[in-house]
Amino acid sequence: MTPDSPIGIYDSGVGGLSVLRAIRDALPHESLLYVADSAHVPYGEKTQDYVEQRASTIADYFVSRQAKAMVVACNTATAAAIAQLRLRHPQLIIIGVEPAIKPAAHLTTSGVVGVFATTGTLASPKFAALVQREAPEVRILFRPCPEWVRLVEQGVLSGPQAEAAVRAPVAELRGAGADVLVLGCTHFPFLRDAIQAAAGADVPLLETGAPVARRLRHQLQERGLLRASGPGGLRLETSGSAEALGALAVRLLGQAADAHVLEPRWR
Repeated sequence: MTPDSPIGIYDSGVGGLSVLRAIRDALPHESLLYVADSAHVPYGEKTQDYVEQRASTIADYFVSRQAKAMVVACNTATAAAIAQLRLRHPQLIIIGVEPAIKPAAHLTTSGVVGVFATTGTLASPKFAALVQREAPEVRILFRPCPEWVRLVEQGVLSGPQAEAAVRAPVAELRGAGADVLVLGCTHFPFLRDAIQAAAGADVPLLETGAPVARRLRHQLQERGLLRASGPGGLRLETSGSAEALGALAVRLLGQAADAHVLEPRWR
């Protein structure tokens, strides 16, 4: 692999485009290969074995494409499979995403932090260990919101349906004293405006895209793999509908991008 090799970014669907957006902003010269495993979305309600199998398949695909790094832009897949992926491909830079528990613990003044995530993330031992390590003295409230994933996958980012979907979960955690809210799924930043309106303008909403981009940049620099000049690139691929991914990408990224269907052996 060389500095010109692509960076693979992967999610169960389109949520990881929120992380891709941050990576593109931080690393504008890089060639980005995004895979939406949309034929298998949502991951949050799948078994750990199922998610591990899909993550391993996508990792193998990135290696076949000579990727220099893989970003698992999915909280559920990170919790379920990141350790296995690093054992499977020890030569590959592999970066996962975790809910922003540590900065939330520093920001809270009430001592209560609310976390919105998928069922799979909240039930994982990795997440439990993260909370115990980073916020042992803070009260963490959890709220699974699988319906938010479905809204983003359908392109419903604002309006009455989105507002109705976020209203009760936000009110529940705010009413219980949470003064900082963590968006613990990469889909959720696309509902940020609706969540912020329901929570109040002064309530911090924490996501993980920018920290992931910084960590990726650091690891590429360490290995001499950072591409420092030239135009960046973007290719979108999916195990589901290329037409649907392309249409959503226009809305979520603000740019037109052709999307392609993965070869059958990777789907």
